[in-house]
Amino acid sequence: MPGECVVDEIADGIYRISTHLSAPIPGGLSVNQFLVLAEEPLLFHTGLRSMYPDVSAAIATIIPLDRLRWLSFGHVEADECGSMNCFSARLPNLRICFGAIGCLVSVDDLADTAPRALADGAVIDLGGRRLRQVPTPHAPHNWEAQVLYEEVTQTLLCGDLASQLGAGPPLTADPALVEGALAAQAALGSATPGPAVPLALRRLAALEPRTLAVMHGSSFAGDGGALLRSLAAEWGDHLHRGAA
Repeated sequence: MPGECVVDEIADGIYRISTHLSAPIPGGLSVNQFLVLAEEPLLFHTGLRSMYPDVSAAIATIIPLDRLRWLSFGHVEADECGSMNCFSARLPNLRICFGAIGCLVSVDDLADTAPRALADGAVIDLGGRRLRQVPTPHAPHNWEAQVLYEEVTQTLLCGDLASQLGAGPPLTADPALVEGALAAQAALGSATPGPAVPLALRRLAALEPRTLAVMHGSSFAGDGGALLRSLAAEWGDHLHRGAA
């Protein structure tokens, strides 16, 4: 059963809205959405369809819900975009935006309102914040996977990458998050086999983010590039051991 939504500011004008689910895995699982404040605010992830009343109410404690203008997510899964159409029905001025491949194979059909298809590397200017789309196919899973990078605050909205189990703090500077992410993968086995994940992590590390906004578990504040490179190395070592 889901708990209540908890709201925390994890970077300047970027809010984490978190719900802990008592999932049948050790420690349960947090499902996190991220609200980026700007002239045209954006929500990254929607949560499950059943979570819409609580998530929308949590957003309304930060800004009037009618101010929300953009909605995006990391890939097509119920916890990432399950209430997409609930938001669209309530907010006629809301624009869904997603990578072109994901729109072609899924979102054009699933969304009740036509989404804006983003070319690889496209930038959405929200007014005071700039979000760059970065495709991460099959990392951690799904062909259409993407992340968004907020250039002003250097915040990487990284979806399921670096996810951890349990109910950790909203924000941590502890590099032990790497071990938590590896433990989550060992428990769930949800990531694509092969080199796609470490290659994506290294590519994202080159952005040198200062904050990692993580879909499940704690977000990270600090040297995000170093943490992503460390996770890529450990992930690669795990693949090498598995192939030996």
